[in-house]
Amino acid sequence: MSFIEHDIANQERFNLLLLEPGEIYFEDYSVTYFPKGTAISDKDKRSQKGHLKICSKSVVFVPKALHFPILKLPLKNVSVVEEWTGDLFSRHDKDKVMKITSNVAVKMKENNIIGPYSFIKEAADYIFQLDYVSVDDCVPQICQLHRASTLPPGEQTAMINAIVLSRQSRCKFNTSWLEDLYETIQCETQGDRILPLVTNPGRIMLTCKRLYFQPFNNIEKVPVIKIKLKDISRVIKRRFLLRKIGMEIFCKEGAPYSHIYLSLPTPGERDSLYAKLLEQEELQLELSSKDDMMIKWQSKNLSNFDYLMFLNSQADRSFCDLTQYPVMPWIISDFTSSTIDLADEKIYRDLSKPIGALNEERIQKMRERYHEMPDPKFLYGSHYSTPGYVLFYLARIAPEYVLCLQNGKFDKPDRMFNSLDDTWLNCLEGAADFKELIPEFYEGNGEFLLNKGVSNFGIRQDGRPIGDVDLPPWAKDHHDFIGKMRAALESDYASEHLHHWIDLIFGYKQTGKEAEKADNVFYYMTYEGAVDLDKIEDPNERARIEIQIMEFGQTPKQLWNTPHPPRFTKDGPRHHSFTTVSSSSQENEELEVRAEESTQSAESSIAGSVQSCLSLEDISALSVSHQYTLHKSCVTGLQLTDDGCNIFSVSQDTLLKMYSLEDQRQLRSFNVSSMALSSCLVMPDNKTIVVGSWDNYVYFYSIEFGRVLDTLKAHDDAVSSVIWKNNVLITASWDSTSKIWQFIPPSELHIFDSANFLGQLDHESGVCCQDVDETGSFLVTGSEEGYVSMWSVSSLYQITEVRAHDGQVNAVSFSSDCRKFISCGSDGLLKIFDVETQTQMFFKNLGYQVLCLAWCDNTSMVLCGTDSGHLEVWDTDRAVMTTSVKGHNAPVTSIGVKSRCVLTGDKDGGVSVWKPV
Repeated sequence: MSFIEHDIANQERFNLLLLEPGEIYFEDYSVTYFPKGTAISDKDKRSQKGHLKICSKSVVFVPKALHFPILKLPLKNVSVVEEWTGDLFSRHDKDKVMKITSNVAVKMKENNIIGPYSFIKEAADYIFQLDYVSVDDCVPQICQLHRASTLPPGEQTAMINAIVLSRQSRCKFNTSWLEDLYETIQCETQGDRILPLVTNPGRIMLTCKRLYFQPFNNIEKVPVIKIKLKDISRVIKRRFLLRKIGMEIFCKEGAPYSHIYLSLPTPGERDSLYAKLLEQEELQLELSSKDDMMIKWQSKNLSNFDYLMFLNSQADRSFCDLTQYPVMPWIISDFTSSTIDLADEKIYRDLSKPIGALNEERIQKMRERYHEMPDPKFLYGSHYSTPGYVLFYLARIAPEYVLCLQNGKFDKPDRMFNSLDDTWLNCLEGAADFKELIPEFYEGNGEFLLNKGVSNFGIRQDGRPIGDVDLPPWAKDHHDFIGKMRAALESDYASEHLHHWIDLIFGYKQTGKEAEKADNVFYYMTYEGAVDLDKIEDPNERARIEIQIMEFGQTPKQLWNTPHPPRFTKDGPRHHSFTTVSSSSQENEELEVRAEESTQSAESSIAGSVQSCLSLEDISALSVSHQYTLHKSCVTGLQLTDDGCNIFSVSQDTLLKMYSLEDQRQLRSFNVSSMALSSCLVMPDNKTIVVGSWDNYVYFYSIEFGRVLDTLKAHDDAVSSVIWKNNVLITASWDSTSKIWQFIPPSELHIFDSANFLGQLDHESGVCCQDVDETGSFLVTGSEEGYVSMWSVSSLYQITEVRAHDGQVNAVSFSSDCRKFISCGSDGLLKIFDVETQTQMFFKNLGYQVLCLAWCDNTSMVLCGTDSGHLEVWDTDRAVMTTSVKGHNAPVTSIGVKSRCVLTGDKDGGVSVWKPV
């Protein structure tokens, strides 16, 4: 059930929707109303008991008897408000009777039925006897508000605000409502509770345990709303009417209140309350950044619907604000067929185009008009999300909202939401209809599609009354319709193309040249930052703009200014740049472009080397072609240059060695550090070797100059691993972290000057090993305590963590297709996990340790180096070992695969070169 559905279900006969949008209800008086023509003889018979509601723009009489209509007298149509001394009353009652003369009266909810208002446009006197107070207690308040109603809209608003401020400044929070005597008050201010089309002012009190909202009137069912801080799950700053003054608070499931939307007088007061709230110890928020959620969505741990709802919330869309109601895309374009096949791409709407550009003939006319238009130019004269469009869809369950928005009238019956097919066709062909959908089309019970008879919407031209919405032939009923719409939203087609629609609504195609190229330009006043209401001094001009904002719609806050990555498909992750850290920064935009270029280069390299990769036959025929003793102790890292000519190795003996396979001789032996070396890699330029050391440093060694050009103090303990992918260096350490550094392509003499530290990944224990997938998107790490974790490199989000081993994880490695990763540990176990679901696919207790491993490109084969000196080949598809060859007399501690060559190093400093026979 949406917020509006829930609100309607709990609505009292009198509610703020009977007033103008934004009108304030102050207080009420118990009265007796005497209709026109009442005589002394039938005074008791014709009189109506009820309450007189004093509001900022009207006076409303609500009779107790439900068959009588509610009577509203707009103050702008009132001519006289005074004490009345007619013959109906005794001398003792005369100071309690008042007369209001008005030339317009509005009748609402006669017989308690929601329907169009009746407007009585004739001058008449309305007589009310106050039951408990005198005329002097009531009439001056009405007269003051009546004077305000005679002013132009802006000046009227200013005067009403002054009246409101004066009244509210005399109201203090009633501390007797505090739940706990030991609560300490942290902050007290005033603000408004925001509901759809409704603003209700009150006092806000923040204590160390609760947030309180005490309305100034009695419209709420409870005198004070109390929210426990420990029940709060999220606190989000909002913009309200294009001003940054809103704050929405969401509560955990099961809490008495699901959420509350507050608006403060100024951005500063909002920020102050927000900061104070976040300081409280009782508050424990569920933090989810958009990068975290993006990764969850990409890896299919978050549905398309839930991701879009999250983006709506991040972009200031709220169910409490009809001007910024959550927006959802049309997905299906076929509303006429008797059956529908969700696997057929022809049934889907093109998500790369805005609604207004789906019809080529229509958009062509708009482009022509756009080019001839003076600045500020716009393609579309209406928006894809406005209060009117939201209520167009929800009219059957929210008729009072429609009457509030449309001055007491329903739309003409033939123009209402009567048919899915007609509505879709009008969005495609109508001259000014570009509306998208709302969340109710994809979740809930579909009750908004049914007319339950609570309102009389009228008769259509063909004689039919307004009934249920006509569903497509492929839907059995409203439940089936919602189910199939949701299935379409979660379909493979929608998953593969949804990022294009996100670019249009929330992303880089929302504004500027990209928006123009995408035919996605709306009226300038719908965009954030287009107008600063606080700087408009003319109250009438400000009021005019506020009304325009209310009615015309607002574009969501822009969340990205670079393309949104696609979702991972069933064929695995696609090559894409995932540099999303601080994506609004121009510097990172440039880095992202470079990363994309690097990725494309890597793709070309991979594609070019496919023919030279080890085949299944090669792997099964591997044998040692050369053996060398290059080091005095354990070999910890091995690399082969791209041309296959030179081997680079590092060891616990502190030496970096370079050995020529062509010349069969050692070319370099360099003492990098005074402590053991743990890992090495050859940078793509084939000129620089990156070395990790136990002294906490990373060294950058130049092959050309034969010396260390630069150093990086990377960690607080020994560096255990270094990885390079797409201009990103990832270092791991026994200090329980992995760190990510982004590089601008280095100059010849200064390697690290251009580095950008992106962040660190915290573990519970030392990180022994790590590997990155082929795209550079995911990192898998193994720890001293046996945990294997998978991370997003771009957002630093931990996707999963599993206790894979009892004891240290010796090695981890991704498959080349990025669908699986493997781990081995000191407990003798070999395990394989599925990347997408993070579930264990393979488990083998070997009875001995695998100390290092590597996945062979484009195959299901894994090479394992064991503590007995063997090189083993495992077929992961069949879960069997196919080959085991003795290659060393000591445990195999390091392994590397390049083209058709395999390198292994052992604990005694030996290195073996393996090639197919």
